Amino acid sequence: MTSQQLAWLIRRHGVEMTHLSCGSHIGAVLSVADIVAVLYADVMKYDPENPEWDGRDRFILGKGHAGAAIYAALAECGFFPTEELKTHYKNGSRLSGHVSHHVPGVDFSTGSLGHALPVAAGMAFAALCDNKDHRVFAVLGDGECDEGSVWEAALFANHYRLENLVAVVDHNHMQSLDFCEKTLELEDFASKWRAFGWNVINVDGHDCEALKNALLDTSNPAHKPTVVIADTVKGKGVSFMENDILWHYRFPHDGWEYDCAVTQLFEAKPDGVEDPYTPDGIKNPKRPEDGDDIGNDHTLSAGWHPKRFARDEKK
Repeated sequence: MTSQQLAWLIRRHGVEMTHLSCGSHIGAVLSVADIVAVLYADVMKYDPENPEWDGRDRFILGKGHAGAAIYAALAECGFFPTEELKTHYKNGSRLSGHVSHHVPGVDFSTGSLGHALPVAAGMAFAALCDNKDHRVFAVLGDGECDEGSVWEAALFANHYRLENLVAVVDHNHMQSLDFCEKTLELEDFASKWRAFGWNVINVDGHDCEALKNALLDTSNPAHKPTVVIADTVKGKGVSFMENDILWHYRFPHDGWEYDCAVTQLFEAKPDGVEDPYTPDGIKNPKRPEDGDDIGNDHTLSAGWHPKRFARDEKK
């Protein structure tokens, strides 16, 4: 399976999983899909028949709220049946809303942001101490990089020259309720990582070939840890979800939201892939009508929260 095919399947599974479970974070799943697909299709060493294989590369998804993307990738790569994806977020399911280590192929549970890079740095340090040649990958959200623990780990990784450690930042420029720059300023983002001693690679986070080349690049004469800053679009692949913070928490509801999301993905389906839920697409999909909430600015800074300016109104 190519990374482009896997990325499409991650998006299609993600829409279905959040729709069935009424679960959150489809925007984050869509933005990270290409990164996850390239890692599993083109880069990492692993064995679905032996998830605990000692020679495997390690992977941690820091933005654990996008766990549906990892579950979809693991299922498509043979770690467990794809049918289990329909249990996502349901009571008793091991496919919890945030990534769980109870799932085969998951090295570390995440959800509380800021833990992925410290743990990944520890894994990479242990590998070097034990003379093992596997690599450690951590995918972070850009909003996650507000956490101080990220930068403590960055210092540690440079100090011990953890050249086997690769961080990938899903830089979709949005977090929780607003744009990153309106929440806590990050830029110049690449310069910050360089100042902490890291090898920095900037790529288009939706260009699978560029991602593959960056993640397989081991030319690192200074023996530094590497960060790949992947410029992405939140909600990528579904036009009305793209760059709309509403879809950080909202799920595709029955009606035009689900129908239009599935139809847009179906129209972009790569050759050699079957839609596991609607093999022939949706006939006569519902469309948004006048008055439906589409194309509006839902960011906190635009006044989405009704109490946003309550203090000012009292003056």
